[in-house]
Amino acid sequence: MATKVATTTIGPENWRNNTLKTIKLTQTVVQKSDKSNDVGRALDPLPHIRDIVATLSNEEVRRYTRDVRVVASKLRESLLETNEEIKSLSRGKEALEKALEHIRKDIQLNKDSQTVRTTRPNREKEHDGADDLLNAERAHLLNSKKTLEAQLRLVQQQLQTLESARKRLFAVLQERSRVLDLLCHANSSITNSAKGRNSIFDGRTSALDSARLGPAGVDALGPYTPETDLALQDGAEARGRSAYLRRNLRDTIDQVQRLQRAAHRSVNDGLTQKVAETVTLKQHLGITHGENRHAIQRAQRWFDATDRARGYTLGPSMSADLFTRERLDRPLVRVFQRHPGTQLPEAQDIIKSGDGLLQSLTATSRNVGLMSLAQNKLASDIRSKSAASSIDSAIIRNRRSKANHRWTLGAAF
Repeated sequence: MATKVATTTIGPENWRNNTLKTIKLTQTVVQKSDKSNDVGRALDPLPHIRDIVATLSNEEVRRYTRDVRVVASKLRESLLETNEEIKSLSRGKEALEKALEHIRKDIQLNKDSQTVRTTRPNREKEHDGADDLLNAERAHLLNSKKTLEAQLRLVQQQLQTLESARKRLFAVLQERSRVLDLLCHANSSITNSAKGRNSIFDGRTSALDSARLGPAGVDALGPYTPETDLALQDGAEARGRSAYLRRNLRDTIDQVQRLQRAAHRSVNDGLTQKVAETVTLKQHLGITHGENRHAIQRAQRWFDATDRARGYTLGPSMSADLFTRERLDRPLVRVFQRHPGTQLPEAQDIIKSGDGLLQSLTATSRNVGLMSLAQNKLASDIRSKSAASSIDSAIIRNRRSKANHRWTLGAAF
Protein backbone atom coordinates (compact mmCIF):
# COMPACT_ATOMS: atom_id res chain seq x y z
CA MET A 1 0.00 0.00 0.00
CA ALA A 2 1.56 3.27 -1.15
CA THR A 3 2.30 5.93 1.52
CA LYS A 4 0.62 9.34 1.06
CA VAL A 5 3.16 12.24 1.25
CA ALA A 6 2.20 15.94 1.48
CA THR A 7 2.76 17.94 -1.69
CA THR A 8 3.95 21.04 0.13
CA THR A 9 7.32 20.37 1.61
CA ILE A 10 10.08 22.33 3.02
CA GLY A 11 12.80 19.73 2.61
CA PRO A 12 14.75 19.41 -0.56
CA GLU A 13 13.34 17.43 -3.48
CA ASN A 14 16.23 15.15 -3.60
CA TRP A 15 15.92 14.19 -0.06
CA ARG A 16 12.23 13.47 -0.48
CA ASN A 17 12.73 11.42 -3.64
CA ASN A 18 15.35 9.27 -2.01
CA THR A 19 13.02 8.52 0.81
CA LEU A 20 10.18 7.65 -1.60
CA LYS A 21 12.48 5.37 -3.55
CA THR A 22 13.42 3.61 -0.36
CA ILE A 23 9.76 3.19 0.56
CA LYS A 24 8.84 1.82 -2.90
CA LEU A 25 11.79 -0.55 -2.83
CA THR A 26 10.76 -1.79 0.57
CA GLN A 27 7.17 -2.31 -0.59
CA THR A 28 8.39 -4.24 -3.63
CA VAL A 29 10.56 -6.44 -1.47
CA VAL A 30 7.64 -7.04 0.88
CA GLN A 31 5.37 -8.01 -1.99
CA LYS A 32 7.98 -10.40 -3.39
CA SER A 33 8.44 -11.90 0.05
CA ASP A 34 4.68 -12.41 0.41
CA LYS A 35 4.47 -14.05 -2.99
CA SER A 36 7.45 -16.23 -2.20
CA ASN A 37 5.82 -17.22 1.05
CA ASP A 38 2.63 -18.12 -0.79
CA VAL A 39 4.60 -20.20 -3.31
CA GLY A 40 6.55 -21.81 -0.48
CA ARG A 41 3.38 -22.66 1.34
CA ALA A 42 2.15 -24.33 -1.86
CA LEU A 43 5.35 -26.03 -3.05
CA ASP A 44 7.92 -26.30 -0.30
CA PRO A 45 8.22 -29.69 1.50
CA LEU A 46 6.49 -29.93 4.79
CA PRO A 47 8.47 -30.31 7.96
CA HIS A 48 7.42 -34.01 8.19
CA ILE A 49 8.64 -34.85 4.66
CA ARG A 50 10.81 -37.64 6.04
CA ASP A 51 7.78 -39.39 7.45
CA ILE A 52 5.81 -38.90 4.24
CA VAL A 53 8.65 -40.22 2.06
CA ALA A 54 9.11 -43.19 4.41
CA THR A 55 5.40 -43.96 4.21
CA LEU A 56 5.35 -43.76 0.41
CA SER A 57 8.45 -45.94 0.23
CA ASN A 58 6.77 -48.48 2.51
CA GLU A 59 3.73 -48.44 0.27
CA GLU A 60 5.95 -49.12 -2.75
CA VAL A 61 7.65 -51.94 -0.85
CA ARG A 62 4.28 -53.42 0.10
CA ARG A 63 3.08 -53.16 -3.50
CA TYR A 64 6.20 -54.84 -4.79
CA THR A 65 6.00 -57.42 -2.04
CA ARG A 66 2.38 -58.21 -2.91
CA ASP A 67 3.33 -58.63 -6.55
CA VAL A 68 6.25 -60.85 -5.61
CA ARG A 69 3.96 -62.81 -3.31
CA VAL A 70 1.65 -63.44 -6.28
CA VAL A 71 4.61 -64.60 -8.35
CA ALA A 72 5.90 -66.72 -5.47
CA SER A 73 2.44 -68.24 -5.08
CA LYS A 74 2.39 -69.11 -8.77
CA LEU A 75 5.89 -70.58 -8.50
CA ARG A 76 4.92 -72.56 -5.41
CA GLU A 77 1.79 -73.83 -7.14
CA SER A 78 3.85 -74.88 -10.16
CA LEU A 79 6.39 -76.52 -7.85
CA LEU A 80 3.67 -78.49 -6.05
CA GLU A 81 2.13 -79.55 -9.37
CA THR A 82 5.57 -80.65 -10.57
CA ASN A 83 6.07 -82.65 -7.36
CA GLU A 84 2.69 -84.34 -7.85
CA GLU A 85 3.54 -85.06 -11.48
CA ILE A 86 6.85 -86.60 -10.39
CA LYS A 87 4.96 -88.77 -7.88
CA SER A 88 2.44 -89.84 -10.53
CA LEU A 89 5.15 -90.58 -13.07
CA SER A 90 7.13 -92.47 -10.42
CA ARG A 91 4.07 -94.62 -9.74
CA GLY A 92 3.79 -95.16 -13.49
CA LYS A 93 7.46 -96.14 -13.55
CA GLU A 94 6.84 -98.65 -10.75
CA ALA A 95 3.90 -100.12 -12.67
CA LEU A 96 6.08 -100.27 -15.78
CA GLU A 97 8.89 -102.00 -13.90
CA LYS A 98 6.38 -104.46 -12.45
CA ALA A 99 4.99 -105.20 -15.92
CA LEU A 100 8.54 -105.59 -17.23
CA GLU A 101 9.33 -107.98 -14.39
CA HIS A 102 6.24 -110.02 -15.29
CA ILE A 103 7.39 -110.12 -18.91
CA ARG A 104 10.82 -111.34 -17.85
CA LYS A 105 9.26 -114.01 -15.66
CA ASP A 106 7.05 -115.13 -18.53
CA ILE A 107 10.10 -115.31 -20.80
CA GLN A 108 11.86 -117.47 -18.20
CA LEU A 109 8.72 -119.59 -17.83
CA ASN A 110 8.53 -119.98 -21.61
CA LYS A 111 12.17 -120.99 -21.71
CA ASP A 112 11.65 -123.52 -18.90
CA SER A 113 8.60 -124.94 -20.70
CA GLN A 114 10.58 -125.43 -23.91
CA THR A 115 13.46 -126.98 -21.97
CA VAL A 116 11.15 -129.41 -20.18
CA ARG A 117 9.52 -130.38 -23.47
CA THR A 118 12.92 -131.45 -24.81
CA THR A 119 12.92 -134.26 -22.19
CA ARG A 120 10.04 -136.02 -23.94
CA PRO A 121 10.77 -139.44 -25.43
CA ASN A 122 12.25 -139.43 -28.91
CA ARG A 123 9.00 -140.75 -30.35
CA GLU A 124 7.20 -137.62 -29.02
CA LYS A 125 9.83 -134.98 -29.92
CA GLU A 126 8.41 -134.23 -33.33
CA HIS A 127 7.63 -130.53 -33.81
CA ASP A 128 3.97 -129.84 -33.06
CA GLY A 129 1.52 -126.99 -32.63
CA ALA A 130 2.44 -126.52 -28.96
CA ASP A 131 6.03 -125.77 -30.01
CA ASP A 132 4.71 -123.20 -32.50
CA LEU A 133 2.62 -121.58 -29.74
CA LEU A 134 5.61 -121.47 -27.39
CA ASN A 135 7.80 -119.92 -30.10
CA ALA A 136 5.10 -117.36 -30.93
CA GLU A 137 4.69 -116.55 -27.22
CA ARG A 138 8.44 -116.07 -26.83
CA ALA A 139 8.60 -113.76 -29.86
CA HIS A 140 5.68 -111.72 -28.52
CA LEU A 141 7.22 -111.53 -25.05
CA LEU A 142 10.56 -110.36 -26.45
CA ASN A 143 8.83 -107.66 -28.50
CA SER A 144 6.82 -106.58 -25.45
CA LYS A 145 10.01 -106.51 -23.38
CA LYS A 146 11.68 -104.21 -25.93
CA THR A 147 8.61 -101.94 -25.99
CA LEU A 148 8.46 -101.67 -22.20
CA GLU A 149 12.20 -101.07 -21.93
CA ALA A 150 11.91 -98.24 -24.46
CA GLN A 151 9.02 -96.78 -22.43
CA LEU A 152 11.09 -97.12 -19.26
CA ARG A 153 13.94 -95.16 -20.82
CA LEU A 154 11.52 -92.41 -21.84
CA VAL A 155 10.07 -92.32 -18.32
CA GLN A 156 13.53 -92.07 -16.77
CA GLN A 157 14.45 -89.23 -19.11
CA GLN A 158 11.17 -87.45 -18.34
CA LEU A 159 11.76 -87.86 -14.60
CA GLN A 160 15.16 -86.23 -15.03
CA THR A 161 13.51 -83.39 -16.99
CA LEU A 162 10.90 -82.94 -14.25
CA GLU A 163 13.63 -82.98 -11.60
CA SER A 164 15.52 -80.27 -13.48
CA ALA A 165 12.34 -78.20 -13.80
CA ARG A 166 11.63 -78.68 -10.09
CA LYS A 167 15.13 -77.57 -9.12
CA ARG A 168 14.82 -74.52 -11.34
CA LEU A 169 11.41 -73.63 -9.90
CA PHE A 170 12.71 -74.09 -6.37
CA ALA A 171 15.75 -71.91 -7.04
CA VAL A 172 13.61 -69.16 -8.59
CA LEU A 173 11.13 -69.44 -5.71
CA GLN A 174 13.95 -69.10 -3.19
CA GLU A 175 15.29 -66.08 -5.06
CA ARG A 176 11.86 -64.41 -5.30
CA SER A 177 11.04 -65.24 -1.67
CA ARG A 178 14.05 -63.30 -0.43
CA VAL A 179 11.96 -60.10 -0.31
CA LEU A 180 9.25 -61.88 1.69
CA ASP A 181 11.38 -62.62 4.72
CA LEU A 182 10.33 -59.37 6.51
CA LEU A 183 6.79 -59.37 5.21
CA CYS A 184 5.31 -59.13 8.69
CA HIS A 185 7.43 -56.01 9.34
CA ALA A 186 6.67 -54.32 6.04
CA ASN A 187 4.12 -51.93 7.61
CA SER A 188 5.78 -48.80 8.97
CA SER A 189 4.76 -47.24 12.26
CA ILE A 190 4.11 -44.08 10.31
CA THR A 191 0.70 -44.79 8.80
CA ASN A 192 -1.06 -41.45 9.21
CA SER A 193 -1.79 -38.55 6.93
CA ALA A 194 -0.31 -39.99 3.72
CA LYS A 195 -2.70 -42.88 2.92
CA GLY A 196 -4.94 -40.63 0.88
CA ARG A 197 -2.13 -39.00 -1.07
CA ASN A 198 -0.97 -40.10 -4.53
CA SER A 199 2.23 -42.14 -4.68
CA ILE A 200 5.38 -40.32 -5.59
CA PHE A 201 6.22 -43.35 -7.74
CA ASP A 202 3.99 -42.38 -10.65
CA GLY A 203 2.88 -45.17 -12.97
CA ARG A 204 4.08 -47.99 -10.68
CA THR A 205 0.89 -48.89 -8.85
CA SER A 206 0.28 -52.62 -8.36
CA ALA A 207 -1.62 -54.18 -11.20
CA LEU A 208 -0.15 -57.74 -11.20
CA ASP A 209 -2.63 -60.58 -11.46
CA SER A 210 -1.75 -64.27 -11.34
CA ALA A 211 -4.04 -64.87 -14.30
CA ARG A 212 -2.11 -62.29 -16.37
CA LEU A 213 1.33 -63.73 -15.75
CA GLY A 214 3.03 -64.40 -19.03
CA PRO A 215 5.57 -63.08 -21.52
CA ALA A 216 3.68 -59.78 -21.75
CA GLY A 217 4.27 -59.09 -18.06
CA VAL A 218 7.97 -59.89 -18.01
CA ASP A 219 10.13 -57.20 -16.42
CA ALA A 220 13.78 -57.81 -15.72
CA LEU A 221 13.62 -55.44 -12.69
CA GLY A 222 10.06 -56.29 -11.67
CA PRO A 223 8.43 -59.07 -9.67
CA TYR A 224 7.90 -61.24 -12.77
CA THR A 225 11.40 -61.71 -14.18
CA PRO A 226 12.40 -63.55 -17.39
CA GLU A 227 13.90 -66.35 -15.31
CA THR A 228 10.57 -66.77 -13.51
CA ASP A 229 8.72 -66.90 -16.82
CA LEU A 230 11.14 -69.48 -18.24
CA ALA A 231 10.94 -71.60 -15.08
CA LEU A 232 7.14 -71.60 -15.18
CA GLN A 233 7.11 -72.41 -18.89
CA ASP A 234 9.63 -75.24 -18.47
CA GLY A 235 7.60 -76.67 -15.58
CA ALA A 236 4.35 -76.49 -17.55
CA GLU A 237 5.91 -78.10 -20.64
CA ALA A 238 7.54 -80.84 -18.55
CA ARG A 239 4.24 -81.58 -16.79
CA GLY A 240 2.38 -81.65 -20.11
CA ARG A 241 4.86 -84.11 -21.62
CA SER A 242 4.76 -86.18 -18.47
CA ALA A 243 0.95 -86.37 -18.50
CA TYR A 244 1.01 -87.41 -22.18
CA LEU A 245 3.69 -89.99 -21.40
CA ARG A 246 1.65 -91.36 -18.47
CA ARG A 247 -1.39 -91.81 -20.72
CA ASN A 248 0.71 -93.63 -23.31
CA LEU A 249 2.29 -95.63 -20.52
CA ARG A 250 -1.06 -96.81 -19.20
CA ASP A 251 -2.23 -97.73 -22.71
CA THR A 252 1.00 -99.61 -23.43
CA ILE A 253 0.90 -101.54 -20.15
CA ASP A 254 -2.77 -102.46 -20.67
CA GLN A 255 -2.15 -103.61 -24.23
CA VAL A 256 0.94 -105.61 -23.26
CA GLN A 257 -0.88 -107.25 -20.37
CA ARG A 258 -3.85 -108.17 -22.57
CA LEU A 259 -1.60 -109.70 -25.22
CA GLN A 260 0.50 -111.35 -22.55
CA ARG A 261 -2.54 -113.02 -20.97
CA ALA A 262 -3.86 -114.00 -24.39
CA ALA A 263 -0.53 -115.60 -25.36
CA HIS A 264 -0.26 -117.36 -21.99
CA ARG A 265 -3.82 -118.66 -22.29
CA SER A 266 -3.21 -119.73 -25.91
CA VAL A 267 -0.13 -121.76 -24.94
CA ASN A 268 -1.95 -123.35 -22.00
CA ASP A 269 -4.91 -124.22 -24.21
CA GLY A 270 -2.58 -125.65 -26.86
CA LEU A 271 -0.72 -127.76 -24.31
CA THR A 272 -4.02 -128.89 -22.79
CA GLN A 273 -5.26 -129.89 -26.23
CA LYS A 274 -1.98 -131.73 -26.89
CA VAL A 275 -2.33 -133.58 -23.58
CA ALA A 276 -5.92 -134.47 -24.46
CA GLU A 277 -4.86 -135.74 -27.88
CA THR A 278 -2.00 -137.70 -26.31
CA VAL A 279 -4.32 -139.26 -23.74
CA THR A 280 -6.84 -140.12 -26.46
CA LEU A 281 -4.13 -141.77 -28.55
CA LYS A 282 -2.88 -143.56 -25.47
CA GLN A 283 -6.36 -144.92 -24.84
CA HIS A 284 -6.64 -146.11 -28.44
CA LEU A 285 -3.19 -147.65 -28.09
CA GLY A 286 -4.34 -149.42 -24.94
CA ILE A 287 -7.35 -150.84 -26.72
CA THR A 288 -5.20 -151.88 -29.69
CA HIS A 289 -2.66 -153.35 -27.30
CA GLY A 290 -5.34 -155.51 -25.70
CA GLU A 291 -6.75 -156.61 -29.06
CA ASN A 292 -3.26 -157.44 -30.27
CA ARG A 293 -2.56 -159.48 -27.15
CA HIS A 294 -5.85 -161.32 -27.66
CA ALA A 295 -4.90 -162.00 -31.30
CA ILE A 296 -1.49 -163.29 -30.21
CA GLN A 297 -3.17 -165.68 -27.79
CA ARG A 298 -5.57 -166.87 -30.51
CA ALA A 299 -2.73 -167.33 -32.97
CA GLN A 300 -0.71 -169.18 -30.33
CA ARG A 301 -3.62 -171.48 -29.61
CA TRP A 302 -4.04 -172.11 -33.34
CA PHE A 303 -0.30 -172.78 -33.65
CA ASP A 304 -0.46 -175.31 -30.83
CA ALA A 305 -3.49 -176.97 -32.37
CA THR A 306 -1.87 -177.07 -35.82
CA ASP A 307 1.34 -178.44 -34.36
CA ARG A 308 -0.58 -181.10 -32.57
CA ALA A 309 -2.50 -181.95 -35.78
CA ARG A 310 0.78 -182.17 -37.71
CA GLY A 311 2.09 -184.53 -35.09
CA TYR A 312 -0.98 -186.65 -35.49
CA THR A 313 -0.51 -186.54 -39.28
CA LEU A 314 3.15 -187.52 -39.14
CA GLY A 315 2.41 -190.30 -36.69
CA PRO A 316 4.82 -191.83 -34.21
CA SER A 317 8.53 -191.29 -34.68
CA MET A 318 9.17 -195.10 -34.84
CA SER A 319 7.42 -197.35 -37.32
CA ALA A 320 7.23 -200.05 -34.68
CA ASP A 321 4.77 -197.90 -32.79
CA LEU A 322 2.28 -197.88 -35.68
CA PHE A 323 -0.86 -199.85 -35.32
CA THR A 324 -1.72 -202.33 -38.08
CA ARG A 325 -4.61 -200.17 -39.20
CA GLU A 326 -2.25 -197.20 -39.62
CA ARG A 327 0.23 -198.94 -41.86
CA LEU A 328 0.26 -198.29 -45.56
CA ASP A 329 0.76 -202.05 -46.23
CA ARG A 330 -1.96 -203.27 -43.99
CA PRO A 331 -3.60 -206.60 -45.09
CA LEU A 332 -6.60 -204.93 -46.65
CA VAL A 333 -4.41 -202.79 -48.89
CA ARG A 334 -2.14 -205.68 -49.84
CA VAL A 335 -5.15 -207.72 -50.94
CA PHE A 336 -6.45 -204.68 -52.92
CA GLN A 337 -3.13 -204.21 -54.66
CA ARG A 338 -3.01 -207.74 -56.00
CA HIS A 339 -4.65 -206.39 -59.15
CA PRO A 340 -2.59 -204.09 -61.35
CA GLY A 341 -3.33 -200.33 -61.39
CA THR A 342 -4.76 -200.27 -57.93
CA GLN A 343 -2.33 -197.73 -56.32
CA LEU A 344 -3.77 -195.66 -53.42
CA PRO A 345 -2.80 -191.90 -52.94
CA GLU A 346 -2.78 -192.33 -49.16
CA ALA A 347 0.96 -191.73 -48.74
CA GLN A 348 0.93 -188.67 -51.02
CA ASP A 349 -2.07 -187.22 -49.19
CA ILE A 350 -0.38 -187.72 -45.84
CA ILE A 351 2.80 -186.08 -47.06
CA LYS A 352 0.83 -183.21 -48.62
CA SER A 353 -1.18 -182.73 -45.43
CA GLY A 354 2.00 -182.65 -43.41
CA ASP A 355 3.51 -180.06 -45.73
CA GLY A 356 0.34 -177.97 -45.55
CA LEU A 357 0.34 -178.12 -41.78
CA LEU A 358 4.01 -177.16 -41.72
CA GLN A 359 3.30 -174.17 -43.94
CA SER A 360 0.41 -173.21 -41.64
CA LEU A 361 2.71 -173.50 -38.64
CA THR A 362 5.31 -171.33 -40.35
CA ALA A 363 2.73 -168.66 -41.27
CA THR A 364 1.20 -168.73 -37.80
CA SER A 365 4.63 -168.48 -36.20
CA ARG A 366 5.49 -165.54 -38.45
CA ASN A 367 2.19 -163.83 -37.55
CA VAL A 368 2.82 -164.37 -33.86
CA GLY A 369 6.28 -162.86 -34.24
CA LEU A 370 4.94 -159.84 -36.10
CA MET A 371 2.17 -159.35 -33.54
CA SER A 372 4.77 -159.64 -30.77
CA LEU A 373 6.84 -156.91 -32.45
CA ALA A 374 3.68 -154.81 -32.83
CA GLN A 375 2.90 -155.50 -29.17
CA ASN A 376 6.33 -154.23 -28.14
CA LYS A 377 5.89 -151.15 -30.31
CA LEU A 378 2.45 -150.53 -28.85
CA ALA A 379 3.81 -150.88 -25.32
CA SER A 380 6.71 -148.54 -26.13
CA ASP A 381 4.32 -146.05 -27.73
CA ILE A 382 2.05 -146.22 -24.68
CA ARG A 383 5.01 -145.55 -22.39
CA SER A 384 6.09 -142.63 -24.61
CA LYS A 385 2.57 -141.22 -24.66
CA SER A 386 2.34 -141.54 -20.87
CA ALA A 387 5.68 -139.78 -20.40
CA ALA A 388 4.77 -137.06 -22.92
CA SER A 389 1.36 -136.43 -21.35
CA SER A 390 2.95 -136.33 -17.88
CA ILE A 391 5.59 -133.83 -19.04
CA ASP A 392 3.05 -131.60 -20.80
CA SER A 393 0.71 -131.80 -17.79
CA ALA A 394 3.60 -130.83 -15.52
CA ILE A 395 4.35 -127.87 -17.82
CA ILE A 396 0.69 -126.77 -17.67
CA ARG A 397 0.62 -127.05 -13.86
CA ASN A 398 3.87 -125.09 -13.62
CA ARG A 399 2.59 -122.36 -15.93
CA ARG A 400 -0.69 -122.08 -14.03
CA SER A 401 1.02 -122.02 -10.65
CA LYS A 402 3.32 -119.20 -11.84
CA ALA A 403 0.66 -117.23 -13.68
CA ASN A 404 0.36 -114.76 -10.76
CA HIS A 405 4.10 -113.91 -11.09
CA ARG A 406 4.58 -114.25 -7.32
CA TRP A 407 7.88 -116.02 -7.64
CA THR A 408 11.49 -114.96 -7.73
CA LEU A 409 13.18 -114.62 -11.06
CA GLY A 410 16.31 -116.72 -10.99
CA ALA A 411 17.90 -115.64 -14.26
CA ALA A 412 18.43 -112.10 -15.47
CA PHE A 413 17.71 -110.95 -19.01
